[in-house]
Amino acid sequence: MGKILSHDITKIVKDEFKGPAFKKGHIIQTQDIEEFLKLGKEHVYVLELEGGEIHEDEAGSRLARAAAGAGVRCSQPKESRVNLFAECAGLLKINLDALDAINDLPDVILSTLPNHSVVKEGDMLAGTKVIPLVIKEEILAQAERIINKAGNILQVVPFLEKKVGLIVTGSEVYKGRITDTFGPVLSEKMASYGATVIELAYAPDDAQVIAEKINHAIEKGADIILVSGGMSVDPDDVTPLGIRNSGAEIIKYGAPALPGAMFLMAYKGDVAVLGIPACGMYFRTTVLDLVLPRLLAGDRISRRDIVKLAHGGLCRACSPCHYPNCTFGIGDSWN
Repeated sequence: MGKILSHDITKIVKDEFKGPAFKKGHIIQTQDIEEFLKLGKEHVYVLELEGGEIHEDEAGSRLARAAAGAGVRCSQPKESRVNLFAECAGLLKINLDALDAINDLPDVILSTLPNHSVVKEGDMLAGTKVIPLVIKEEILAQAERIINKAGNILQVVPFLEKKVGLIVTGSEVYKGRITDTFGPVLSEKMASYGATVIELAYAPDDAQVIAEKINHAIEKGADIILVSGGMSVDPDDVTPLGIRNSGAEIIKYGAPALPGAMFLMAYKGDVAVLGIPACGMYFRTTVLDLVLPRLLAGDRISRRDIVKLAHGGLCRACSPCHYPNCTFGIGDSWN
């Protein structure tokens, strides 16, 4: 008697309780013996650390603190598990090579949400855990060296206050034959990320006019320009030509994501110019939802980024929509 427990002793009562019957650090008393036996514990282990060994809770906390970059906070350890949470809304960024290297070590794990997940303040991002009760100091030191070498493994990048220009194309809207539904949908989406729409313009099916509207939005200070409609193969759909005529460099026309196959990504200098297909009007979630958060976090999208959308780029069209808690866009698409 009088020995100190090295870890929690778990008690489970079906449909009622799961938690510690005795917590780590409890001083074992004679009256505890009957309860230990009821829990199936005929042997109780106490901890006597040797040189170079670290208790699971300390190890889990050290690993979590090392992994937590900007915008990330750690919980207290529970049976060596430490959870990491977002301190702000933004885009979760993970160094995937470093993550793999850590999980290739013995006795420690670091499990995360998908890279480039959109998160809110307070969201759980990751969890660390040590497998045995005690691990070697050198294993933990290796994990810390991996993270230090990578510079960062887990951070939340807040969304920037970007200025956005919206250009709705189509002679039917421009001439007032139908009511614009694209503008309100895209404006609402921008507002949800804290972006400011500084221009909402309309253009007929005329490539030169579309080009002029794009350049006007740039002159007004837009960081991102969304050009909606006119993205199909119909001869009257000249939005891609209008984007090209504006002087923008087309990075990729066509994206391996459904809905959103006719998406276009371009840049004029540092200004991102996006061609949004008609699906952006009547589908709640499209390729735009995969690309836009990265732009608002300050990333520059490459052709390779668009190509990599193929894995995980198929929306299941669930009703109701559960995005982002689904498989859309979470393959290895942004690795």
